[in-house]
Amino acid sequence: MDKFSFGSRDSSIMQLAYTVTDIEKEMRRYSELLHVGPWFLIGPFVPPKGRYRGTPTKAHFSLALAYSGELQIELIQQHDEEPSVFRETLKARGTHGFHHWGIGVRDFEKAEAHYRSLDYAEAFTDTAPDPLGCRIIYFDTGRDLPGMLEIIEINAATEKAFHGMYQAAQEWNGKEHIVHRN
Repeated sequence: MDKFSFGSRDSSIMQLAYTVTDIEKEMRRYSELLHVGPWFLIGPFVPPKGRYRGTPTKAHFSLALAYSGELQIELIQQHDEEPSVFRETLKARGTHGFHHWGIGVRDFEKAEAHYRSLDYAEAFTDTAPDPLGCRIIYFDTGRDLPGMLEIIEINAATEKAFHGMYQAAQEWNGKEHIVHRN
């Protein structure tokens, strides 16, 4: 299988994502307790082309990304009460925690068609903010899995950004838990 420069294989799980109430607090906690870091913080932002269950969204989010080995960890904080895939899961569970698996793919259309053919509903789509600039789609896989599934387009810009984050984790001194704010 084709491997990305950040270690994961094409079309395999590259990310575990969790919703949190306080992203700054949780970045510190994950760094101190789980030795995950450094974190790359993006936001707050409104998804530029975000659509939740087919409707444009105005929800405000912050994302934090870091690596543990070849696995990317994502923390997500929603800053408002707008409807979203994150509020949906919080309402169903009553607590924050695991939200989705992220699968990195070079052929976005092929992966999207595959999961649509399995009759999974599209829950959210967007173009990720810079520096990533890739298409993403979340599928509601709740009937078969205890979380959603995000397909992440790995284009040249995305691979470069993820490689930089992966490399930073390899060189991390374990002290400064946030190295970049976008």
